[in-house]
This record gives sequence, C-alpha cells and structure tokens, in this order.
Amino acid sequence: MSSLLRKVFSRRTLAIATGGTALAAGGGYWYLNSGPAYPQSTRETRRAPPPWTPPTRAEMLASLKASSRPLNAGAQDGEFDLLVVGGGATGAGVAVDAASRGLKVALVERDDFAAGTSSKSTKLVHGGVRYLQKAVMELDYDQYKLVKEALHERRIFLQTAPYLSHMLPIMLPIYKYWQVPYYWAGCKMYDILAGKENMESSYIMSRGKALETFPMLKPDGLVGALVYYDGQHNDSRMNIALIMTAVKLGAVVANYTEVTGLQKDPTSGKITGAQVKDNLTGEEWTVRAKGVINATGPFSDTLLKLDDPTHTPIVQPSSGIHITLPNYYSPRKMGLLDPATSDGRVIFFLPWQGNTIAGTTDTPASVERNPVAAEEEIRWVLEEVRRYLSPDIRVRRGDVLSAWSGLRPLVRNPAAASTEGLVRNHMIHVSASGLLTIAGGKWTTYREMAEETVDTAVKTFGLEGRVKSGCVTEQLRLVGSDGWTRNMFIGLIQRYGLETDVAKHLSDNYGDRAWTPSIPMHVLLPPTLCLISLAVPPTDIEAEVRYAVTHEYALTAVDVLARRTRLSFLNIQAALEALPRVVDIMADELNWSLAERKKQIAQAVEFFESMGLPRSAAPVLPRPMPRGFVERAWAWVWSGVESYGYGPAKDAGASHGHSRARFEPGELAALTAAFDRRARSALVDGQPEEVIDLEKLGQAVREVPGYEGVSSKDFEYVLEEAGMKKARELDFDEFIEICGNLKEVVLAPATTSARRERLRIPVEKSGGGV
Repeated sequence: MSSLLRKVFSRRTLAIATGGTALAAGGGYWYLNSGPAYPQSTRETRRAPPPWTPPTRAEMLASLKASSRPLNAGAQDGEFDLLVVGGGATGAGVAVDAASRGLKVALVERDDFAAGTSSKSTKLVHGGVRYLQKAVMELDYDQYKLVKEALHERRIFLQTAPYLSHMLPIMLPIYKYWQVPYYWAGCKMYDILAGKENMESSYIMSRGKALETFPMLKPDGLVGALVYYDGQHNDSRMNIALIMTAVKLGAVVANYTEVTGLQKDPTSGKITGAQVKDNLTGEEWTVRAKGVINATGPFSDTLLKLDDPTHTPIVQPSSGIHITLPNYYSPRKMGLLDPATSDGRVIFFLPWQGNTIAGTTDTPASVERNPVAAEEEIRWVLEEVRRYLSPDIRVRRGDVLSAWSGLRPLVRNPAAASTEGLVRNHMIHVSASGLLTIAGGKWTTYREMAEETVDTAVKTFGLEGRVKSGCVTEQLRLVGSDGWTRNMFIGLIQRYGLETDVAKHLSDNYGDRAWTPSIPMHVLLPPTLCLISLAVPPTDIEAEVRYAVTHEYALTAVDVLARRTRLSFLNIQAALEALPRVVDIMADELNWSLAERKKQIAQAVEFFESMGLPRSAAPVLPRPMPRGFVERAWAWVWSGVESYGYGPAKDAGASHGHSRARFEPGELAALTAAFDRRARSALVDGQPEEVIDLEKLGQAVREVPGYEGVSSKDFEYVLEEAGMKKARELDFDEFIEICGNLKEVVLAPATTSARRERLRIPVEKSGGGV
C-alpha cells in the first residue's frame, strides 16, 4: 500500500498530472476563444457617422482632364503617379493600396465597376479545399503556397469589410465509411494550415444531425457529414466598397471611361500616359501618369496589344457558370460541397442573399463582355444537385431564377517558356515599355495581389520618394466598416421605425453608411418603399436606387439592378418587372429624356438575356413609365388602342410559368401522334390497350419539337420519381404523365413580361423561373 502511494504521489506522477491539467486548460481556453473576432460596439459606433458625399463623376473627369494640360507658371502638376486600368477587384484593390500610401492615383474602367468577373464569382472567401487536396495528392508545393496565402488573406478579408463578409459552415456529405477518416484528415489539415487565423474547427456530424441540419439532403446511404468553415461575401458590393474607399483616400475614379491608346515617350519608348474616352459622351483626352497598371482581368491581352501589336495572348479563360434557386433548396446558415461530381469537378451549393446559388463549372471559353451560361452547363449543375437532394424535392428546370457565367482569367506568364503551364494564382509582368500587368488570382487574394503590384510599381516607376508609408491594407477598414456592428440594424429599427428585413438588408449591404440612405428613405420618401410589389427580395427599396446614383456612381439601370443591388442575380424575372420603375427613379436624378429611358430599358433587357432571361420573356420591350402631361396622354391613347385589339396582345394566353403538365396549344396533339407512331397493342388487365415500350420512350418524345434536348439522365430521373423506372411498357396516360413531368422538371418554361391582373403563384414557387 505504501509503495502504491509512493508511486501515485511521486514527482513524476505529479509532473505528468500538472502538465496534463495545464495542457487541458490551455486547450480549453484556446477552444473557447477560437473563431472570428467580431467588432465590439462602442459609444462612437452606436452613433451615425459624419455624412460624406463623394465627388461627382463630372468632378472626377475634370481631374483626369487636368493632367493633360500643359504646365503654366506656378500651376500645379496634374500628372498622376499611377493610372490603373480596370475597375474590378484587382484594379480597385490596387487603387486602395496605392492611395493609402500617399500616391496620386487615377482609375478608369471601360464599363461599370465589377461589371465582369468580379460580380460573377462563387461568392466565397476561401483558401481552397480542392487546392489543398491537389497539393497533397500531387505533392504540388505551388498549390500548398496558394492555399496558405489564401487562408491568411481570408482572415484579413473578413476583418476589413465585416458587414459584407461572414463565415459560413460548409457540409461535405459522407456516403462511404472509408471517407470519414479521409475527409476528417483533409479538413483538419485545412484548420492547421490556417493556424491562429482559423475561423472555427471542422467537426463530424452523425447521420441524424446532418439530416436535422440539412433536411433537404438525400438520406439513402448517408453515413454522416463533415463540416468545415470558409467565408462568404457580396462580391460586387465589396468591389464598390473598395472603389469608395479609394475615393475617400483621394483617388480619382471614373467608370465608362475606356483606354483607347497608350502615350509613349518618342525617345525612350516608355509609357507616359494613356488616351481615354468617355463612353457616354464620346469625348477623348490624354491622362498623364508616371506609370500605367493593366488590371483588366480576362481583357488583359487587349491592353497588351495596344502596347505591342505583336503581343502573343496570355489569357486562357475558363467559364464558370452559376444558377440561382429558391431559398427552400438549402438551409439559411449552411452550404454544401460535392467534392466528387460525376465528371470529377467540384460543385458548391450555398445560401446567398436569401436564395440558393449552385455552381460552378470549369470549361474553356472565349473572352466576351457578357458571357452566357450554356444550357447544357445549367442542366449539368441541376443533375448534380439532384444527386444530393432528397426525393421529396423535385429539382425543376423552371426553378432556376437566374443563371450567369463568369470568366476565370487563367494566364500564362509571357516571360516563361512555352512549355510551362498556366499560372494558378497570379502573375505580375512589366513589359519593355513599362506597362505593368497584374493578372490571374481570385477574389480572396485581391489584397495581397494589390500589395505586390504596388510594391513593383514603386520600384519600376521610381516612386520611392512619393510614398508616405508602406502597405497598410492589412489594417485598413473599408468604407462602411468603422461604425458597423452585427446589432447596428436594431438601431435603424429603433431610430427610424423600419421593418426588420429592411434594416437588416441596409446594414448588411452598406455598413455604417446605412444611416445615410435610411434618413431620406424614411423621412423624404412616401411610406410605400418597395421597389415594386413583385420584386424579390422586397428589401430592395427606392432609396437604394437614388443612393446608388448620388453616392456610388451608378449610371445605367443595369448598374443598379445587377451590381448596386443584386436583383438580377437573385431573380431575373423580378428584375425585368422592376426595370421600368428603376429607370423612372434614375430619370429623376440624371434628367433622362424619353429616348434615353427607352435606350436604358433595351440595354437592360439585352443584359438580362445574358443572365438567363429567355428571349420570349420580353417579346415587346417594357415601356418607360410616362412622365409629364404629353407622355401620360400618349400612354392613355395607346392603352385604348390595345384594348380594341390593335396593339400587342396583353397576355396571349401565356403565363410566367407552367403549372403541372400544362401543354401549349398543339403540343398535346404532337405528343399523341408521337405515341401512336411507336405504340403497339397489348392486353392490360385482360383488356386490349395501346402501349409503348419503355426503350422506345426516348425516341418518341424527342420527335416532338421542344423536347429534342431531353437527355437519358432526365428520363431516368422522371421515371424514378414517378415509380416507373422498372416498368417495361407505358400506356397513353402514363406516357402523358411522364411528358408532363419532363416539361416541369427539365424544360425551361416559356415566359412573357406581360403583367397578369389576377393573383399569381410567385415565380420561385411556381417553377416559372428561367
């Protein structure tokens, strides 16, 4: 007994016990204090910040023009230190970094800020789980560095703009027991790589907990799930925050201002500026700058060819398409990742802005301004979604509310040998004339790309004496962040009496600037604040349209509907219906004529077609809302003409979507004829009846116009859902049922923009999407 006590109370035992206790306490302390550090509320943050109105676009253009004027005696040199070409994530990030160092910066963008890839991303702020998998499986050190860099930038991203970004748990469903340790080890390595910058630790879910959290998940064969954390953001709103931060730091920015040529010193051949053109007025002038930075993403080769007509293209873009689905497709607080799709690609299934987005694909593409999501890519995404969702949910083609395509600017370093592969992260290149090009990369790493770019620019263009400090963007909080807390929306409710959804929407999209649009919204506008009664979400309010014009350089209806608000990404049909009202509000601010309002509507409809709107949805362009006595009189006359049948049909028998098994005139007759051509006589329950063999079903259906693109997978899905997959033959009623289900599930419904007077099922519930 005494020997046992000596062993128990020995120095070694006590040391082990003390060390174990300290380790457990330290681990518990670390665990309890892990996760993102949310900004604390202070007396200052609970007050509305001082109002700030940025310089107008006209003032910005005047500053650009001033740089081209010859110096007079005593005149201040208007030359810029840097001219950044491109107003996407990279260009805006470069402008913020350079301006925060004290440099005199100008930024020009051919279209609108974030008009390209920067508004069409997967909306994730992530290190890249799939890149980590490649790094381990292929022993690729470059992939490892990419993940490590992105995880570091992820933390900075979420801290510099906390109102526009947040962490999001993402589930990996597990259907094989051997996958449990594999996925667990991968996610834990992901956590370890993040180190102290990790958000929350990944964890395993039981089968029951996974189905409780994600009830839409297919239960058959489900073993459990593993959950890890990444970030999510509102991409084009983030881009606007970067632009406005650069403006507040003193940068001169101008959208719809295109570089048409590069100015070079005739002796040295070095670039001294650029010829620019205002795409709204056609006016051209020269902007002088010590250095020019090419940050045009997929369009990098355009500027490189202006510099050197013999330039060999370096951009090899790939297309990533996304679709928007109704909110009932996913939980509001958790996403899903399918790491092994049918063809080896990765697909995300994420809640975003009240709806669900699914994507992305990875296919070669050509460079164009508004790429269109291919129908076969949309179908592929839907097929992958069906693989993971419960049979209770009928995944319908008509549930697609919007569909868009973004270009990944994969680039080849022009200084590399022709045998070298594409750059997976980013590339910085300085041409012989001094044009500095930054290309590649992704949203998550925009800040580090900007830091490296400005560091290179300072050395290349001899700006060491012009900078006032080194890079400060790791700590620089973007416009809207200083006075924002997660409970700020409650202050908006209590001060202005706003609806909770409206206050939350304003807080999450504008940060502490929400105090600015709230005041005119509540005090100056009438009580009916919804953009339009059918708009989804209803929190897109009229005040936002005015604010976008006066404070965020929105110049077209597409700027507002696609990038200042996100309505066209959330529901393209609702965006079409909101269009006339948005144009009417903008006309107040920009003094648009009737001709200009018609032009804005036509341009917006053309853009909407690149977002998945069928051409049949707007056979006749929406008319501008009448303004003034003359326009109202003509509208009254035209409505009278239409009522007597001389104008375009108001409804033409179509609706925003098809109800179940609803066929167009003549369609049922065509299906009946197709059935008759393949049918044979058989005894069914002792009675002679016409039937069609199951193997001939596809041939018969594809003969009918409109059904040509139905795939074998589509037939399998519909037959399994109807419980007929094992049937050998179908009678006529069963054949029509299958065709009706195909129409609802697979085919994109024909739509019109005509407003129906009767009460309709909302588009996202009816299956009448795009």
